[in-house]
Amino acid sequence: MNTVPKMISGKDLDYFSDIFNWNFTTSKVAYHFSEEATDEEIKNKLHEVAIMHADICHKLVTILGGLNEQ
Repeated sequence: MNTVPKMISGKDLDYFSDIFNWNFTTSKVAYHFSEEATDEEIKNKLHEVAIMHADICHKLVTILGGLNEQ
């Protein structure tokens, strides 16, 4: 098979949902602790982690929405 089918199985969708939830939760927690941290280096790293996981969530939504089709 040379092309990917334009469908997602129920099992695939469950996996996407799990990945999204893991990354969304991690992003929220990292953002929360970045706001609580007093050390600037730790605060910045936690903020970077929050953004990285939020970007992954955005990519997953884009894939599921079909917005990355070329």
